[in-house]
Amino acid sequence: MDLQTLLFMFFGGLGIFLFGIKYMGDGLQKVAGEGLRDLLDKFTTNPLMGVIAGLFVTVLLQTSTGTTVLTIGLVNAGFMTLKQAIGVIMGANIGTTVTAFIIGIKISAYALPIIALGAALIFFFKAKKINNYGQVVFGFGALFYGLELMGTGLKPLRELEAFAELTVSMSDNPLLGVLIGTIFTVAVQSSSASIGLLQQLYDQGAMGLSAALPVLFGDNIGTTITAILASIGASVAAKRAALTHVIFNLIGTIIVLILFQPFLQLIGYLAVELGLNRPMTIAFAHGIFNVSNTLIQLPFIAVLAIIVTKLVPGEEYSIEYKAKHLDPRFIGSSPAIALGQAKQEVLRMAEFAERGLTEVSQYLENGQKRHAEMSVQFEDAINNLDRKITDYLIQISSRSLSAQDSKMHSILMDTVRDIERIGDHIENIVELKDYQKANKVVISDKALEDLREMSELTLSTLKESIKALEHVDGDLARSVLEKEEQIDKMERKLRKQHIKRVNEGKCSGAAGIVFVDIVSNLERIGDHSVNIAEVVIGEEN
Repeated sequence: MDLQTLLFMFFGGLGIFLFGIKYMGDGLQKVAGEGLRDLLDKFTTNPLMGVIAGLFVTVLLQTSTGTTVLTIGLVNAGFMTLKQAIGVIMGANIGTTVTAFIIGIKISAYALPIIALGAALIFFFKAKKINNYGQVVFGFGALFYGLELMGTGLKPLRELEAFAELTVSMSDNPLLGVLIGTIFTVAVQSSSASIGLLQQLYDQGAMGLSAALPVLFGDNIGTTITAILASIGASVAAKRAALTHVIFNLIGTIIVLILFQPFLQLIGYLAVELGLNRPMTIAFAHGIFNVSNTLIQLPFIAVLAIIVTKLVPGEEYSIEYKAKHLDPRFIGSSPAIALGQAKQEVLRMAEFAERGLTEVSQYLENGQKRHAEMSVQFEDAINNLDRKITDYLIQISSRSLSAQDSKMHSILMDTVRDIERIGDHIENIVELKDYQKANKVVISDKALEDLREMSELTLSTLKESIKALEHVDGDLARSVLEKEEQIDKMERKLRKQHIKRVNEGKCSGAAGIVFVDIVSNLERIGDHSVNIAEVVIGEEN
């Protein structure tokens, strides 16, 4: 075979392998349902449970990076502390070894029939569940077929003198192997792919075990880079979680390099005693390394948390999604107190709406992604509290309430609905700004100034309506009604002005649509603020 054919087979095989891993992981996630975030939320009460949860989710996602990114999101959302997240990251490192064990099974000869079976399940059945299983089977087959092609493309490496010299250098200097493993994993953005490649090279006798193991340790360090990249521009909590992943793998690599000769002898002994094939030998080395690393560092999670907190200073900002005030014990013993608790939670929900609107106003002005992400997180928090508060209020309604309490119950139910709708409009504005950025739609400076003015007025109106609800202040509520009239007038004026700009060619038609839709959403937020104020006026009367 000529060089071109071999290169095509290697890179094509790598592409099919990466696709197989991703497609299989997506299929497993669909089979498991959308409860992965809930699983991480519920089963991370202590570090050991976090390790188990991280392992399980990584097996389903087929990527430790995916689990780490999901964990970072939960830390951001206030669902998980940094200590819990460290446990999950440790578990993710163990979970990612499963792919290496799958490769070690060596069923490449059956890759094409497995792909055919997966395709049949996807295309010849209507049931979505069967299609999802088909996706898992197809991805599984593609993984092995890609490996087979990669292996064929790598065969001539054994005969290359330069490569032989490199493997000798790696045997003599393990740090060189670690560096090569790290660089390759960063390049392909997948430790599974780089470990699969390593298994192929070792299987073909292109390198010895003493050269392969340092590369394996480097692969583990390289996989942390994706999480580091994902945390750029993210919150302090996200940066700390990503850095934990790096430190964890670096410490593990340093320990195993210090004990390299005993580790090498152990793997060699197990390979002989258990009759392991060469790819499975690498899989065992990977598994033993990650499990041992986790067992060694698990008791020091608190120390790791302190280290990353020192290395990444700053205020750890997170949104607490979980309800703070909804104690079910009050429902039976004192419905009036339970209503007071519900009101406190509604005010928290309203505060999220206010902060979400502040973030989205900044996103409109500067287009910075972090403001969009925070807006969406606030909207998620609002949706979560909407469900929790509504359920709590429904339970209260089954109790005997006084006329005044019954009125307050009705006010809170209506207010929750209005705040939830405000959250929806905030999300709509984020999507409109995203569309504007993605499609390079240019909005004139005058239009941006108009949006800033209307955002400020809408935010001020919402703040007053929340304050009016908190203090049952009729004067403030009436002030909200006056401001909403200003918002309505401004909306009509801005629409006319923008249509004029579009007609004069100062703004494009696409810019006109985006602008008008944003203005419309801000006006609707004003309407919902008025609804909140009106129930306050009704309560006062």
